[in-house]
Amino acid sequence: MEMTDVTRAIAAATSVAASLDLPTDDAVVLHNSNKLALRLTPCDVFARVAPVGQEVARFEVELAQRLVEAGCPVCPLESRVEPRVHVRDGFAVTLWTYVEPATPHIAHLAPVDYAKAMEQLHVGMREVDVPSPRFTDRITEAEDVVADPARSPELVDADRVFLGGRLASLRRAIDERGAVEQLLHGEPHPGNVLSTRHGPLFIDLETCCRGPVEFDLAHVPEAVCAHYPDVDPGLLDECRQLVLAMVTAWRWEAGDQFPNGRWFGEELLRVLREGPPWPTLDAVTRRLDGLDGLDGLEKSPKGV
Repeated sequence: MEMTDVTRAIAAATSVAASLDLPTDDAVVLHNSNKLALRLTPCDVFARVAPVGQEVARFEVELAQRLVEAGCPVCPLESRVEPRVHVRDGFAVTLWTYVEPATPHIAHLAPVDYAKAMEQLHVGMREVDVPSPRFTDRITEAEDVVADPARSPELVDADRVFLGGRLASLRRAIDERGAVEQLLHGEPHPGNVLSTRHGPLFIDLETCCRGPVEFDLAHVPEAVCAHYPDVDPGLLDECRQLVLAMVTAWRWEAGDQFPNGRWFGEELLRVLREGPPWPTLDAVTRRLDGLDGLDGLEKSPKGV
């Protein structure tokens, strides 16, 4: 969000909290992308705020309740108020339990614990029957960006043809495998996992979709996959390449607010052209961090 919107979003969140008798003297910005993440104090509430119409907050709230009931390791909603979406001054506000991190950085989360939490999440998700998009909808979003010069004006024709072709071929290759599909997190990368005293907790459920578990695993560090049971290595390889291709498309989208996004887009195109072995997103991120000091490669999901 732009700073003017951040100010208004904070005011909307604190106003909602006050109306619910949750004392709020301060709001600390934890993350700012399409959606603002705040820690409200002294009530200690985690608030997520997005412009109305640019979020799927109702889906996320309803799904979070179902997943908690199924025993999934997800961040729960704030228990002191009714679990719903609050609309204020053009913003949709949802309130969640603030969980104090057990470690200063997710890198301290052991891969085996990360993998066990993902397995637990997937097991619980198989028990939750909710209407959700298929992972191929994400591919379509990326393809639409690449195909429309008005949406990706800086992408040269040769790269447009290459990237569009790669997205289409990966869609076909993964579909042809006929893998079992289930409800997934959609973007369980390290930025969406909290390391807490009670173990890892997943946040940001707006990207949940149906697909093979390898699609989720394609977002996590390679060491995590080594501890996840019964992974199809060929399918995982294709999903890793797919994630790289989708992130590449989003970096070229007009209006993308990722710092130095065009430079990242160019580097990702180079990675795709270099061919296998396909690196994980975190591996690419670490390499590019070393070149420019930036962090994070994941696309902020729609509505976040």
